[in-house]
Amino acid sequence: MDIMLRIFGEGKDLNALNMGCRALVLYAITLIFIRISGTRTFSKKTAFDNIIVITIGALLSRVVVGASAFLPTVTAGFVLVMTHRVLAWASLHHKWVDLLIKGSERILYKHGKIEQKNLDKSLMSKGDLMESVRINGNLNDLNAINEARLERTGEISIIKKE
Repeated sequence: MDIMLRIFGEGKDLNALNMGCRALVLYAITLIFIRISGTRTFSKKTAFDNIIVITIGALLSRVVVGASAFLPTVTAGFVLVMTHRVLAWASLHHKWVDLLIKGSERILYKHGKIEQKNLDKSLMSKGDLMESVRINGNLNDLNAINEARLERTGEISIIKKE
């Protein structure tokens, strides 16, 4: 037990070795948590997925600096990751859960008409829409596109006319 205390320290009085060793152990634990959570956590980046990344990072950082006890904090992290996993599974199998957790996409422009109501709901201006058309569609004219959608990830997808 004395060797563990020397390696990992105790409380808030930690030296560089203690914090370094804690960081290594938490790196492995975080990697396991992310693997449990799934690769979608970093690929899709919906608000649902960002929550787990931010929360796990904030929670586990407390262990590195000695602000929270190791086992209870790691356990809390595991509970969060498993909750994320269960909700992801539920959203895969139940459309209402998917809509509740992740929301839905919004059509911003379709067949020559700007959907002002959806722009307003999205807190976007016509200038924001045009910026996305230029960046994501490589176009400078709404007449050159069929549709623009605000996706659940917050990105705007552009479907060009044929």
